[in-house]
Amino acid sequence: MPTPDLNLDGKVALITGASRGIGQAIAETFAACGSAVVISSRKQENLDFVAEKIQSAGGKALPIAAHTGDQSTVENLVSQVIDFYGGIDILVNNAATNPHFGSILSAEESHWVKTLDVNVIGYFRLAKACVDSMERRGGGKIINMASVAGKTPLPGMGVYCVTKAAVIMLTEVLAAELADMNIQVNAIAPGFVKTRFSRVLWENPQVYETITKTIPQGRMADPQEITGAALYLATSVSNFTTGATLIVDGGQLIGYAL
Repeated sequence: MPTPDLNLDGKVALITGASRGIGQAIAETFAACGSAVVISSRKQENLDFVAEKIQSAGGKALPIAAHTGDQSTVENLVSQVIDFYGGIDILVNNAATNPHFGSILSAEESHWVKTLDVNVIGYFRLAKACVDSMERRGGGKIINMASVAGKTPLPGMGVYCVTKAAVIMLTEVLAAELADMNIQVNAIAPGFVKTRFSRVLWENPQVYETITKTIPQGRMADPQEITGAALYLATSVSNFTTGATLIVDGGQLIGYAL
């Protein structure tokens, strides 16, 4: 029987929001599987730390600070990657923000603008900037980080929920439009993951207990537990998978725990 090929030798992956959490975990996993990784977020010093960690383990990592909310910055980021590595095979859109917590009607328009710009339009900017290089290389993979928040309303996170639902639809539209270029576009919808981004949810024992009661496995995920889905979607074993959203939530969307 043939063994599934989860090797990324010779591939170049661009990962946003990669200075910590899920993005860092994916970058480390891709590098361990042979990919050169370009890690990006807003602060260079945080990226340098992650890049040094990957390099010390024998991987290839290039840290480039960039803000995905700016079109010219995104174009410059992609140009730097192409100049350095010759092209891009894999894009992981992972950068996200959530400046508002509360009822959706208490949100200001500025909250909507910022959250949509980073969580949705930023993903579009990166995809648009990377597609030409992927097509020249014979195909590619785009992985958008969605959330269970895009599949079901979560208390106090209405604006974020709407943007993550938009990410799922963006994924499906891009998958349909890029299929003839041999570019597969998929999303991952994690449940609650124990990261700095979610610390307000797990640092408070009462909040943490309330959340974990909704998860059949009774806990939040570790960032490394999201990387298997990302690796599947980045490699050739997923070549016939496009427009899909892989849910990695410990059973949260099942709706109850026995």
